[in-house]
Amino acid sequence: MRLYLYMAALVVSALPVAAQDTPIQNTIQNQLDAFNAQDVGRAWSYASPTIKGIFGTEDNFGTMVQKAYPMVWQHEAVRMLELRTVAGNLWQRVMITDTGGRTYLLDYMMVETPEGWQINAVQLLPQQGVGA
Repeated sequence: MRLYLYMAALVVSALPVAAQDTPIQNTIQNQLDAFNAQDVGRAWSYASPTIKGIFGTEDNFGTMVQKAYPMVWQHEAVRMLELRTVAGNLWQRVMITDTGGRTYLLDYMMVETPEGWQINAVQLLPQQGVGA
């Protein structure tokens, strides 16, 4: 029994460390850093072949991100939240604080390719309202 409790304590204590700094989170963070530096070419390199097929060029991709996802284009803070499997796809939830101090939740759909983990979709989640 004592061995079981010891093993359970080891597993539980390892969870926060294991959940941090994964290759998936690194891919997302690297793309976000590239956008903050306005290095669209580097940001484009983290997009999946599907995304590249949709937008065709890194310039089209950069323009879309700048207009549709301004909190991704320029941000102050990033916090990685839970990684989930939904309908067989991996989704990483990310909290982003923009340069104006507003916070957003986004879901990043990830795919593993021969080049490593890449971003296959991003969803801006609805803002949670404050009740009266």
